[in-house]
Amino acid sequence: MISAPDLIETFPFPFAADEYRYSTNVEPAGAAVPTPAGRWGERVVDLDSEYETELAERAAILAADPTRYAVLPHMRPACWDAMLTLMRAMASAYPDTMSLQRHGTGWRWRNDRLGLAQDFVIGDEASLPAEPLAYIAGQVQEDIVLLDQRDGDLFGDAGVVTFAADWSFGFDVGMTFLEIHGPVPRLRETGVITRAREFLMRLQPGETYRRTNWSLTIGRRLDVSTELYHEWGPDRTAIQTVSDEEFGRLVHLRVEVQHLIRLPESGSICFLIRTYMLPFADLAAFEPWRQRAAAVLAELPDDMADYKGIIAYRDRAVAWLRNAG
Repeated sequence: MISAPDLIETFPFPFAADEYRYSTNVEPAGAAVPTPAGRWGERVVDLDSEYETELAERAAILAADPTRYAVLPHMRPACWDAMLTLMRAMASAYPDTMSLQRHGTGWRWRNDRLGLAQDFVIGDEASLPAEPLAYIAGQVQEDIVLLDQRDGDLFGDAGVVTFAADWSFGFDVGMTFLEIHGPVPRLRETGVITRAREFLMRLQPGETYRRTNWSLTIGRRLDVSTELYHEWGPDRTAIQTVSDEEFGRLVHLRVEVQHLIRLPESGSICFLIRTYMLPFADLAAFEPWRQRAAAVLAELPDDMADYKGIIAYRDRAVAWLRNAG
C-alpha cells in the first residue's frame, strides 16, 4: 500500500549529510523546507489526511491509559496559555476551517474539521468540556509537553503524550530536562543536552524554534511507548524473517518535528512533538532520500543504533536501501 500523496509530499526527511550525530540542530520555525518530494515546515501545527484517524487513536490510548496525560497543579495557567497559543496557530494556518475570536468577556473557537464550536473564558474550566490541555490535545496531531522554568532548571510538569518513541511520559513527568534525556547515549559527554537546555532557557516570549529527531519503526505504529514494549518490541527481531517486499512496506523512517515555543503569558515552554512515518518502499522512490538514508544507517555508531532499537536489523535495512536503486 502506497502512502497518501500528502504524507509523501510533506514528509520531513531529517538527514542533511551522510552521517548523523546528536546535535541541538535548532532553527527558527515557519520556513518551508523543499525536498525531492515536495516541502514541509510552513506551519507550527500541521494537519494532514491522517488528522481524524490519529485523534481517534489518541482518544483510545488515553481511555486505556490515563497516565499519558498529566498536569501538576502549578501548571494550570500554562495549560490555558498553551491552548490559546495552539488555537491561534491553527486559525492562522487553516483560516477556512479554524477560527479564534474574542467573544464578549471570553473567546469563541471553531474547528470545522471536527465540527466543534466552543465559547470559553480563560481560567474557567467549567466553560470547556475538558481541561484546557486535554481539550486542545484532542485537536492537534502533536504530542505536547509543557516545561516549567524555575530554580535555574526546566521541569516536564505537564503534557499529553500518546505517541512516544520508546519512552514513558507517565514515568518522566516532574523530572528535570537532563533527567528526562539521561538514557540517550553521548548527549552528556558531547555537551549537547546542556547546550539544548541553555538554549531553551534563553527563549523569549513568543519565540518559536524547531528541530528534528528520527528512528525506525516496524509498521505504521505511532504508539511505541515503553509501556507497550511487550507488543512492539518483538517486531524488531521478527522483521528479519520477512520477504524483501514486506520489509520495504513494514520498515518506516520515523521523524519527529519538534517545535519549541516560549508561551507568552505563563513563560512556560511548549514542546510539541509531531510524528511522521514513511515506509522504505515510498522513501526509496526518491533517489536522494534512498542514497542518504542508506549512508546514514551504514555509518551510524553501534551505541546509537542500539539506543534507537535498530541494531538487530540495521544491516538488512542498509542492504535493502542500496538494492532498491
